[in-house]
Amino acid sequence: MHTDNDAYCRALAFIRRPHALLIDGSWQVAQAGASLETFDPSSGEPIGRIACADASDVDMAVGAARNAFAGWRATKPNLRRDLLLSIADAIDAHAEELAYIEAIEAGKIFAKVRAVEVPNASSMFRYYAGWCDKIHGTTHRSSAPGDKLAFVLREPVGVVAQILPWNFPLGMAAMKLAPGLAAGCVSVLKPAEETSLSALRLGELMLGAGLPAGVVNIVTGRGGETGAALVAHPGIDKVAFTGSTATGRAIIAAAGPNLTRMSLELGGKAPNIVCADADLDEVVPASTYGQFFNGGQNCLAVSRMLVHASRHDEMVERLAAAAADFRVGGWDDAQADMGPLVSARQLDRVMDYVRIGREEGAAVVTGGERMARPGFFMAPTVLAGCTDDMRVVREEIFGPVVAIQTFSDTDEAIERVNGHQYGLSGAVWTQNLSLAQRFIQELRLGTVSINAPMAGDRDLPLGGFRQSGWGRENGVEGLSLYLEAKTVVMTSL
Repeated sequence: MHTDNDAYCRALAFIRRPHALLIDGSWQVAQAGASLETFDPSSGEPIGRIACADASDVDMAVGAARNAFAGWRATKPNLRRDLLLSIADAIDAHAEELAYIEAIEAGKIFAKVRAVEVPNASSMFRYYAGWCDKIHGTTHRSSAPGDKLAFVLREPVGVVAQILPWNFPLGMAAMKLAPGLAAGCVSVLKPAEETSLSALRLGELMLGAGLPAGVVNIVTGRGGETGAALVAHPGIDKVAFTGSTATGRAIIAAAGPNLTRMSLELGGKAPNIVCADADLDEVVPASTYGQFFNGGQNCLAVSRMLVHASRHDEMVERLAAAAADFRVGGWDDAQADMGPLVSARQLDRVMDYVRIGREEGAAVVTGGERMARPGFFMAPTVLAGCTDDMRVVREEIFGPVVAIQTFSDTDEAIERVNGHQYGLSGAVWTQNLSLAQRFIQELRLGTVSINAPMAGDRDLPLGGFRQSGWGRENGVEGLSLYLEAKTVVMTSL
């Protein structure tokens, strides 16, 4: 159905060609000549190769960024704004092609990527373009003795290592690059090894839009080699990472000796609290989509459902039926609700959690199996009879698996949510305004959604409590991650 589509043909040609590293405005092969295969999760077949950067390549990229920093930070705000708008225009002009690249490499449904994810990426650049000329300092009347003028400047942090996850490659690249560029920072971007192609194509588009050499550099490769060299590099002023809590800890350890500033958006195990008065006609479809969208490979997925005991049996029955009807298909299936998992390794990991859940006493109500077709497909899975001590409740599975529990009263629900290691996001379903207000005030979560599915928003801060990370992305809070405050005190001259 796509073979006669020009954008598809361009995307396929891009995917299949060898890919280099973007360093100092030009595409360079890895110095050691190493490369990695990329795969189509819908078929399980290899589709191309990317360069695998080592420490020497990373050093070149950081050096290029360092050399470009002075010029970029001095660039007038209106010119930075115009460049970000040009990048957004380029994304829109190549939206079909980018959607094919993202869908094929990440196992996403093309129709959904084209309708939502690519427009969101260009929207992120437009949003932060609007901030370029609105980064203001403040003046102060000093309380110290003497006649002094005091003011505070907001200046770019410097050279930023930006490390992406594999679940939303293009969107995460935009989420990190756009605020950093708006603030006057320069970047060394490290995409996930499973999904690097859309970031590389974005790099080409950025150069075509007029991005100066060295302002954004892209190094691809394995996290344990390329990523580790990047976060430990003494030339990095800040690390911005989205991914697992385990990797976040490793980044802290590697960057710690340099006291590198960092922001970390880490794991989530979003509680989905269904109160006794909840309208299940609203809860079931929203929760089904909220958990199984993108194969559950989403930090905001409502993967831990706490249902009031009086509604438990009905909720399990209806959610299981909805999950069984949730259509699973390849990237080119326009009617599919979700695609495959991103890799064979991730499929094995999720299936192992289902096995562990069974062994710990959880009941598989529906799903729990690999699908009998090529590729990395798994049926949407509902586990019932879950308890707080089970690993399927305590740990982030990052797959199409939801664990259902019961609670008896509001105090218990709040205590159990706040006692969990993760605190990224959560949802509450109730018709009682006073009860909703109590959950809003007492839940220690970065985002609380009331009677609505979880979703990210470029205007609103995203981040969490406890082991869900440090700092917030999106909105003005996301911009502030890339700015430092400099205090200036002047006596009368």
